[in-house]
Amino acid sequence: MSNHHGPTHGSDETLNSLSSPEPDDALEAVAATDITTDETTDDTAEQAAEPAVVHTFRDLGVMPGICDALDRKGITHPFPIQEMTLSVALGGADLIGQARTGTGKTLAFGIPLLQRSTAVDAPGYGDLPQGKPQALVVAPTRELALQVSRDLHLASEDIGLRVLTVYGGVGYESQLDALTAGVEVVVGTPGRLLDLADRRALDLSHVHALVLDEADEMLDLGFLPDVERLIAKTPEKRQTMLFSATMPSAIVALARRHMRHPMNIRAESSSDTQTVPATAQYIYQAHDLDKPEIIARVLQADDCEKTIVFTRTKRQAQRIADDLAERGFSAAPLHGDLQQAAREKAMARFREDKVRVLVATDVAARGIDVRGVSHVINYTCPEDEKTYLHRIGRTGRAGASGVAITFVDWSDLHRWTMINNALDLPFPSPPETYSTSPLIYTDLGIPEGTTGRIVPPAPQAPRERSGGRDGGRDGGRDGGRDGGRSRRREGDRPARDRNRTRTRAGEDDAAAVTAVTGGDAPAAADAGAEGGAPRSRNRRRRRRSSATGEQAPASE
Repeated sequence: MSNHHGPTHGSDETLNSLSSPEPDDALEAVAATDITTDETTDDTAEQAAEPAVVHTFRDLGVMPGICDALDRKGITHPFPIQEMTLSVALGGADLIGQARTGTGKTLAFGIPLLQRSTAVDAPGYGDLPQGKPQALVVAPTRELALQVSRDLHLASEDIGLRVLTVYGGVGYESQLDALTAGVEVVVGTPGRLLDLADRRALDLSHVHALVLDEADEMLDLGFLPDVERLIAKTPEKRQTMLFSATMPSAIVALARRHMRHPMNIRAESSSDTQTVPATAQYIYQAHDLDKPEIIARVLQADDCEKTIVFTRTKRQAQRIADDLAERGFSAAPLHGDLQQAAREKAMARFREDKVRVLVATDVAARGIDVRGVSHVINYTCPEDEKTYLHRIGRTGRAGASGVAITFVDWSDLHRWTMINNALDLPFPSPPETYSTSPLIYTDLGIPEGTTGRIVPPAPQAPRERSGGRDGGRDGGRDGGRDGGRSRRREGDRPARDRNRTRTRAGEDDAAAVTAVTGGDAPAAADAGAEGGAPRSRNRRRRRRSSATGEQAPASE
């Protein structure tokens, strides 16, 4: 039986409700205006026959320079969150946007932010502080900051706005030089933004638009105090746009403190599922040692293109990437132990189809928009439902279809039960699955006879034998070349003198020797002294005959 999940669409789409009752009550005190869509309902069946009006960005009042840049990339029609946001944000009003991951939130705030900024060669730029940032976007991770900056660069190609990305892990010099030369839009992570602001290199006193992207993730990562400090450095009269997949109470409190009568925009109703409908979900109970073999077979499925494998730890990500590479797949790791340059290189190669499999920790689970990701594999069960949603949201983006596969260990069954219940998924008991189970072949379209390798295993180097027949230490049967050298080296070494002498206060203990030798030692010592021979230091013991009990001589 397939574990495919195809959630039904809600018939009523409203924007004045959030997923949990507590944030709804709190937002009533924050939002002065709510937006509701005019989608068809059961009571208005007559409108269902009327064709829906398809708008373009030009119809929504977006300036021609931005529309031309988007047209060249094939982006002409806005997604629902973009269409509903642009009508509000282009007028300069504060707003709270809540939508599922992968629904196009970046352009929803990026287009108003760019359109309301003034380029260097635009009329009226001379009346503004020269080179000072006019807009600020705060993102929780470096990868998300780079993604947002890339989209803003794309949309502003024809209007001449300068967009700068600032984040940690790299040197300050290039960022300081760009700020000195002047920029209009700054996108960055909270830590580096604060560092530059404290150095007085980043002046936020002239920012007219502030965007907090993935605010709930910034809360989870502990960045909220830094965000508060950044907001305090901006003018009071500004446009603030907050985007978040979920609305915890701390985010609601942040909105209440720093936003002025925001409009609450939600791109789906509370009856809709939180997962993207175009994503097929498969849940399997698998053994940890068999997971790499299953993944290798999934990568050979008929419809498998780019794939992201999510792991719980950095060491696990590195190990799986190395294992897949050894099996013949082009795989690259992405985790926090890598240098920033290596992380950027891995993402660039993944975007350019030079790497087919990206094995990543949750550093890549937020906001990373890579076209052509057909499969997402959770190597281990996610920590909670939010992590699950953001992980599988890397596929099925922007209306495309995708496949999400989750492996659940026996010890994580209780965790998966909580996720399943929280998201109302139909997988309470994942089937026990192995790499040879027919279930994965039928579910995922894996051809029969597929193995876990596309290249034969590398030949192993012959192990050196520890010893030969003739006692060679490092050689082969006859001791080998190394064994012969070892013996020659040992033969050239002078013999060690292992004779020991008991002394007391630095002088021979004659009494002790006498006690051992039974009185013959002094005579032997005198004889040695008279003959001029060196005194033997060997300890001599008298032997007793086992049969007669007579004492043997000390030496022959």
